Amino acid sequence: MSDKTLKTLDLTDQEGLGPSWRFSVAPMMDWTDRHCRVFHRLLSRHARLYTEMLTTGAVIHGDRARLLGFDPSEHPVALQLGGSNPQDLAAAAKIGEDFGYDEINLNVGCPSDRVQDGRFGACLMAEPQLVAECVAAMKWAVSVPVTVKCRIGIDNQDPEVALDTLARGVVDAGADGLIVHARKAWLEGLSPKQNRDIPPLDYQRVYRLKAAMPHVPIAINGGIGSLEEARAHLDHVDGVMLGRAAYQEPWRLINVDSRVFGEPAPFASMRAALEALFPYIEAQREQGVRLHAITRHLVGAFHGVPGARAFRRALAENCTGADASLEALRDAIGRIGDADMESEAA
Repeated sequence: MSDKTLKTLDLTDQEGLGPSWRFSVAPMMDWTDRHCRVFHRLLSRHARLYTEMLTTGAVIHGDRARLLGFDPSEHPVALQLGGSNPQDLAAAAKIGEDFGYDEINLNVGCPSDRVQDGRFGACLMAEPQLVAECVAAMKWAVSVPVTVKCRIGIDNQDPEVALDTLARGVVDAGADGLIVHARKAWLEGLSPKQNRDIPPLDYQRVYRLKAAMPHVPIAINGGIGSLEEARAHLDHVDGVMLGRAAYQEPWRLINVDSRVFGEPAPFASMRAALEALFPYIEAQREQGVRLHAITRHLVGAFHGVPGARAFRRALAENCTGADASLEALRDAIGRIGDADMESEAA
C-alpha cells in the first residue's frame, strides 16, 4: 500500500475503532447471524464483523440471549441497530455494550418498506437532525465507539448536500466513524434488491467526503467485489466493507489477513477452514442447533472449484434435515476431491 494508505489507516487507531475497521464484512439481514460470523472469523482473524440489523424494540423487549448472544471468537464484532427514538437507541446500545460488542452502529441505509414503516433505515437521511440526536444519546449511554452506516442520499436529494449535512451532524454529535454505501437509495419505485444494484455507484462522492473531513474515520461500501478493489479504495478512505461478495464467495476472506493486514492467512485452504469449524458445529448440535443453520452459510465456500456443484447438492440434500449430522458435511466436503482453494489463498 502507499504511504497515504498507511497514514489513513493509522487514523482509526487514534479514534478508538482499531485497525480491524480497515476491512469489515457488512451487516446483512438473514445472512450475518452468529453462525455465519463464526465461519467468517475462521477465514480472517482481523476483519471486523457486524450483526444483522436488530431493531431497538427487539433488543429491549425480545429474547436478548437469542438475539444478541455471540461466540467470543467473533471479536471484534459490532452490533447494528435500527431505530429512530434517541432514548430507545441509547437503551439498546447500552444493552449491546453490556453483552460485549466492540462497536454500536446505527443503520441509516436500509431501504426496505418494513424499515421505512418503522421510521428508521435510509428514510432517516431526510432527518439529519434526528439522526444526530440519536447518535448523541447513544454516545451518552456507552463507552464503545458509535458509528453510522448511511447512503449518499435518497430519492431526489443532492448527494453533495445530503451526505455532507448528515455526516457533519453526526460527527458533531460524537459519532466515531461513518460507513457510506456509495449509492443513493430510492424509497419509491425500487425494491430493496434493486436498490443494491440499480442506483449508480459514486465512489468519488465518498472520497470527497473523506477529503473534506480528514480527521473522521470513513469506510466505503457498495459493489466492491474483490480484495484488489478494496485495496484500491484504501488509498482514499480508512476502511472498506464487503457485503455480498464476502457472503456468496467466502473463500475471498481467506486472503484478507495477508493482503489487507499484512498478516499470515489463517488457513492454506477452504477445506482446512471448514474442518476447523467442526468443533463449533458439534457443540452447537449438542445444544439443539440444526446443522442446516450453519451449513447454509457455506454454500459458496468452493465457488469455481471442480466438485463445487456436487458439494452444494450434498448440502441441499443431506444437511437440511432435523437429524442431519456432521458426517453429512464431511461427506459434502469429500465431493470436492483433491481440488481445493489453495490457489486462491496463496
